[in-house]
Amino acid sequence: MFTGIIAAIGRIESITPLGNTDDAGVRLSINAGRLPLADVQLGDSIAIQGACMTVIEKSDTHFSVDVSRESLSKTMGLTEHGEVNLEKALTLSDRLGGHLVTGHVDGLGTVTMFEQVGESWHLAVRVPEFLRKYFAYKGSATINGTSLTVNQVRDETTGTEIDINLIPHTVEMTTLKHLKPGVQVNVEIDLIARYVERMVSSANTN
Repeated sequence: MFTGIIAAIGRIESITPLGNTDDAGVRLSINAGRLPLADVQLGDSIAIQGACMTVIEKSDTHFSVDVSRESLSKTMGLTEHGEVNLEKALTLSDRLGGHLVTGHVDGLGTVTMFEQVGESWHLAVRVPEFLRKYFAYKGSATINGTSLTVNQVRDETTGTEIDINLIPHTVEMTTLKHLKPGVQVNVEIDLIARYVERMVSSANTN
């Protein structure tokens, strides 16, 4: 479990195929940047661009994870060298500064707008149709592992878009600074919304 508060920007430095078949995954070696690894053990979870991965190797400055082909097909940002958002899993003594994030990507959204408005940034993301019911005004959404507040939900004939206001600190401290229209992003819906939808749908079938 995570909070969606990005702790550091790391960098994927090497991508090694785990086999020669089309369904083989890859091993990523990641420079952890400013993320301290002293308390990280093999088997611990670290969210990379919002996707929960298991640490299989580590040093003082780097760690490695194996990513299955299934995970690669459902996420963005794990198949090329470059910067990634990093967050270690919660401990019971941590502050919950964002919202409860599982690290399980629900779908891929597409950025339709990313532009500066005053001192802040306006981010608009078109979300997959099957996820539209999970977004609400002032609700939470996770984009590339970052906990964000939805300022507006727009249901249009061409699809559903969510609008988000980013403060300068969030842009500076995450990989969201690299977004531009047309880029796909990892989207995770709010955990509470997931369970509410399940309870309501179950009640309607009884």
